[in-house]
Amino acid sequence: MTVDLDEADADLVRAGRRGDMAGVGLLLSRHRAQMYAVAISILGAGPDAEDAVQDASLIALSRLGELRTPQAVGPWLKGITRNTSRAVLRRARRPTGELPDLPAREPNPEELIDRLAVRDWVWRALDDLSPPLRLVTMLRYFTSIDDYGSIARACGVPVGTVRSRLSEARSRLAGALRDTADAAGADDLAALTETRSRQAADFFTAAERGDLTAMDDLFHADVRSWWPSGVHGHGTGIFGSVFDRDLAAGVRHPLRNVITGRDVLIWESDLVSPPWDPTHCPPGMAVVQTLRDGRAERVRVVHRPRPPAPREPVHSVRANFQDGHRH
Repeated sequence: MTVDLDEADADLVRAGRRGDMAGVGLLLSRHRAQMYAVAISILGAGPDAEDAVQDASLIALSRLGELRTPQAVGPWLKGITRNTSRAVLRRARRPTGELPDLPAREPNPEELIDRLAVRDWVWRALDDLSPPLRLVTMLRYFTSIDDYGSIARACGVPVGTVRSRLSEARSRLAGALRDTADAAGADDLAALTETRSRQAADFFTAAERGDLTAMDDLFHADVRSWWPSGVHGHGTGIFGSVFDRDLAAGVRHPLRNVITGRDVLIWESDLVSPPWDPTHCPPGMAVVQTLRDGRAERVRVVHRPRPPAPREPVHSVRANFQDGHRH
């Protein structure tokens, strides 16, 4: 019997509205790869993209009752992720302390209780957070004091502390949702992730030896690819060229994460420059794959940005200036 995937998603939406948090967890797990791909396309690979996806997941949790067409939950989730990713970009462009950032209207406790029967789960999950994490989360998502500057003033801490606490709280709540989904045992996504993680690990291990024979099982022969340099490839040959060049330069690609959905697969790896050329490559990459029949037909490689160079403290600059004049 053929399963209508959109209708299966719609069933999970309806279950979530009835308070079935396992259904919500499964729904978000199914679409996490697609959401992450959207975030990477806007923010690049790295922690900002992960934060945007976690923010989008929490917003979706609170606004599930607003979705008019349950079968359209996939595009809806991607739209929310697009908004949260753009909010991260706006945040980065604002001076510190001026940080109103999440899009549109924020949910309030009444909406959460009236539109979704998830009150017990939400507050139980919040209770599992430490008091500092719980406070910033409640202010952020369930009150009108929701921009970073206001939260910082309410908590008596710097804006940077609010950022780090919210990031940790989002991560823990998203993990709680995934644990709920795993406990349900009603989806094969965990098994699929395990299989594809093993395939990716085997591929990267073999590629480090210059062996790319597994590509035939993972990529279509006419795969199209886009690379950070602006090069557009057609076929698997370009992958061999890239790996050969990296091997010759002494670059390693240890795999760090695999995220999979029904038709999207993302590999994340570090890029380890050789000791004799420590700035040869960026710190990491994401390989975002669109699948057809379980194999990649389109691939986009995105580099993780280099961290900003540390700024020398003013007093050190002054001391160096004075030392220079002494000599």
